[in-house]
Amino acid sequence: MAVILITGGARSGKSKRAETRTRAFPGRPVYVATAEALDAEMEARIAGHRARRGTDWIEREVPLDLVQVLVATDGGGARLVDCLTLWLSNLMHAERDWESEVNELAGALLHLKSPVVLVTNEVGLGIVPDNALARSFRDAAGIMNQIIAGVADEVEFVVAGLPMKLK
Repeated sequence: MAVILITGGARSGKSKRAETRTRAFPGRPVYVATAEALDAEMEARIAGHRARRGTDWIEREVPLDLVQVLVATDGGGARLVDCLTLWLSNLMHAERDWESEVNELAGALLHLKSPVVLVTNEVGLGIVPDNALARSFRDAAGIMNQIIAGVADEVEFVVAGLPMKLK
């Protein structure tokens, strides 16, 4: 089983890269979406991702209970989780113990049979946010990315559509 983490900035090409990596595995791929269409702009983003992927994917929408969906879909095709950063935001907004859930995810990834490709945003390369909530989220995302990168077999950083192998 492979665990692949793909990170990068906004509109870096990380989702497209993750789709390519996921399709390289045998079986019908599973797209695990963590985004919620809470407004028209997000609805349009989701529609764009769906159109690009096509209809050959099995789709699961999971804003919070990521580990349960990965366990339930294990044993089939590769899973693409897009994205961990939105999942983290959902956990924080729901006032759940994000650190515990990230550690649970890291532990689960070590025991799954089918490949998992995870997308996450690198949010720590910009300026220091000017408010406590944004700084808390940036710090949490950095911690989450380190934990998941630690258990991943491969880590790629995508810039301008170009992947760089980190691990």
